[in-house]
Formats: sequence, structure tokens, C-alpha cells
Amino acid sequence: MIDSKRLESIVSEAGRIAHDLWPGAGNVVRSWEKEPNSPVCEADLAVDAFLKRELGALLPAAGWLSEETADDPSRLERDLIWLVDPVDGTRDFIRGRPGWAVSVALISSGRPLIGMLAAPARGENWSAVAGQGAWRNGERLRSSTRSEFPGSRVPAHALPKTDADLVMVDQPNSIALRIAMVAADEADLVATLRWGFEWDIAAAGMIAREAGAAISDAFGNKLDYNKRDPRAFGVLASAPAIHGAAVERLAARAAQLTA
Repeated sequence: MIDSKRLESIVSEAGRIAHDLWPGAGNVVRSWEKEPNSPVCEADLAVDAFLKRELGALLPAAGWLSEETADDPSRLERDLIWLVDPVDGTRDFIRGRPGWAVSVALISSGRPLIGMLAAPARGENWSAVAGQGAWRNGERLRSSTRSEFPGSRVPAHALPKTDADLVMVDQPNSIALRIAMVAADEADLVATLRWGFEWDIAAAGMIAREAGAAISDAFGNKLDYNKRDPRAFGVLASAPAIHGAAVERLAARAAQLTA
């Protein structure tokens, strides 16, 4: 049985390490591009190294998959695996904005068991355990229960004309925090139409699901984890009653982008 209090402490400490390097707190952080349009900074690497060491000691039997670590195919032989994004929302982090989080999930047989987010720049700690609900700063979360698709709140800076019937709300750079907004009833719908990685969505997806939200890929299919190719096309988190309408709204666009 995993020591959940120890895990919470580890994730919280990872958030502190990142916050101590965050430009929004007056610090200077080194950053560069891993590849075009893919920024990384020293906080990503510091948090990754800390979590790899501490989570490995906490649960030695678990494999490891992280955005900032070279993939080790031996993870596929493990029933348990840690999925980690050391700093989700690196662009906001580098710019001194608060829309970033440390994301940690524990997966068993392709399904999330535990999901945690530390967002110290926002003063938030999020967590969920399978079958035990989702929490933010000690308060139980209840997801959006919106029943009508038009008027749904979506974290966005802009919307295409085809989605003009939706309502924009604040959009953090971190996709994990956007998904968590659905869990906290601060948004009704979050959707992406691009290939994304498991570490981006595992923890937040778990939190949203335990809060009562529906979560899938862009086509409405369930999300699996610890796959050989650790990607899925899009993520869709929403109030359960509008999930079908959201899939229908996105269907033609998703099909075109994956053709």
C-alpha cells in the first residue's frame, strides 16, 4: 500500500522546487528550446530529477515515463508506472505567469490510481484517488453538471466562429489545470485537437473523473495509459451531459486532422 501522505509531501516539495525558480517570484530561470516551439527550463529538469529519485524510492516496483526523461521501454513490462510532467505549462512558467503545475499520476494496468497536481503559484494542491473522490486544498470537488452545450464555459483566449455559442473563461497554459477547472466547476468543457502525451493528462484526467466529469480522447474513446506510443489524439473533459454533443461538435475537425 502506498503512503499517500508521503506522496503528497513529495509532490508538494516538487512544487516548491519549481516555485523557487519561477520568474513570477522574482527569480531568473534559464530556458531554451528542446526543438522548435517546445520550450524547457532548468525547473523542468530539477523537478524531474527530484521526482524520479523520490518516487522511485517510494515505490521501487513502478516504472517511469516523464516528459523530461528518455523513454525506457522496460516500463511496458511493469504493472505500475509513474506518469510525470515536471512543469506542465512551461510557457506560463517562463513568462512569470501562474498557469503551470507539477503533474504526477500513478497508473496500474493502464488505468490511473492516483493523480496529483501542485500549482504553488496559484496556492493550489489537487488530488484524487480511484473511487475516493477529488480534492483541492482539502475541499471536495464536484464537476460541472451543465446540461446544455450552448453557453458552455471553455478556457480559451479565442474561439473559432463555429464555436461562437460557447463562453470563454480564463485559460492557464497548463492543460492539466484547464482539465482541473472542469473538476472544480470553473469550466464546463476542455478540448484539444492535437496529438498529446499521456503525462499531460493522466493526473488531471483522474481528478476530473473522480469529481464526476466525463473524460475521453477527441473522438470520445476512453484513454489508456502506458502504451508503447504514449500519445492520444486530443483530450475532451466535460460535464457528462454535454460530452456527446462535444464529441459531435469536434468530429469533423478531428477526422480531418487525423486523415
